Amino acid sequence: MLGFMDYIQHAFHLASQWNSDNSYSSLTASARDILDFDIPRGLRFSVSSLSSPNFANSYTFGTSGVVDGSLSYLYSSLPLQVASRSKHIDLTELIRGYRHVLELRRPDNPWWWETWHRGKRVDRLATLLYGRLYVPASRLEALYLRRISPTRQVHLSCVSDERLQNGGTILALLQDDRAKSSTEYLFSTDSALLGVRGLYNFGPDPRSSTFPPNLLSRFSVGGELYYGLLNASGGCSTGLRFTTLPAHAGFPYTMTLTLNPLMGNLSSTYSVKAGRNLSMCSRFDFNFYSYESDFVVGWEVWRRRARPMESASDRLAEDVLSKPVPTLRDKEDDVEGVLKARIDQNWRIGLLWEGRIKELLVTLGASIDLRNRDQIARSVGLEIQYSS
Repeated sequence: MLGFMDYIQHAFHLASQWNSDNSYSSLTASARDILDFDIPRGLRFSVSSLSSPNFANSYTFGTSGVVDGSLSYLYSSLPLQVASRSKHIDLTELIRGYRHVLELRRPDNPWWWETWHRGKRVDRLATLLYGRLYVPASRLEALYLRRISPTRQVHLSCVSDERLQNGGTILALLQDDRAKSSTEYLFSTDSALLGVRGLYNFGPDPRSSTFPPNLLSRFSVGGELYYGLLNASGGCSTGLRFTTLPAHAGFPYTMTLTLNPLMGNLSSTYSVKAGRNLSMCSRFDFNFYSYESDFVVGWEVWRRRARPMESASDRLAEDVLSKPVPTLRDKEDDVEGVLKARIDQNWRIGLLWEGRIKELLVTLGASIDLRNRDQIARSVGLEIQYSS
């Protein structure tokens, strides 16, 4: 489940009309959300608040061997009119599962963003500032986001920690999203790393006046290249994705294939939303240098409140076609929770339940190793969030 500050950052992206899914780093997002969910360790409790449309704060306390916690503050120049109380937040905005890739949106013309008053330009660029201090480790994290044009965004993140080399690191990203393609240029002070990655979407160009609506699917290909100046080493990877779009009448599904030729890693995933409340995913990894392989499968089952305005035949048709059936009910969040599970070829099992109890957001998880008879339950954790 997303933390409150991650939820607010996502709201900032929506308010500033930035498509986070149209990037090479999000190529395998559906598979990661279903298979690579984090299992909490120990007990953790978070209290958060959106005290104004422009300011949010969060406090976290946890016990995982040692007592620790963090304090977080966020400022957005864009007023964020989103639900902030934990009992009102749509759980589908917090719980990440199968990722529906939406149709590409045509970028705004630059002059649409201009605001003039008495012959002077007075518009302000959308900016987000975020800081988080961990105690007692005295680790500091900071984030600076700024939309500099309808197609570009600057992303600057910093970490200060005495345990890191040189006492910390800085990562700078210049992101350019032109719908048809996207590019990211990065620099990190860690090893003076330089990199570039991009994604290209085949098919019609959304910037064209003849762009057809209701496309059924999309094929994308991308890659990344990076090089560390200080350690004189580099790397690269490439990948492709085929996914259905909302206009597709059958089951939504996504297939990806990624390759890292220097390390010899090949990975393929297949994710499918088999029904309104069920998604499944499988991933096969293979290294053609060592001939080692790995296989993992996962599921997520969503639980929803009963909807009395629907008939049983409507619910059955919706599950089969995975398309919403028109009803008379209000458009409100009807999700009560989701159960996630994964298992790999070594019989390591991960279980996670995420949902809402009264006004609390609860995450309960466990990691199980069936081959280790001495300690089958490797870890168990509980995380509770409350926001106002």
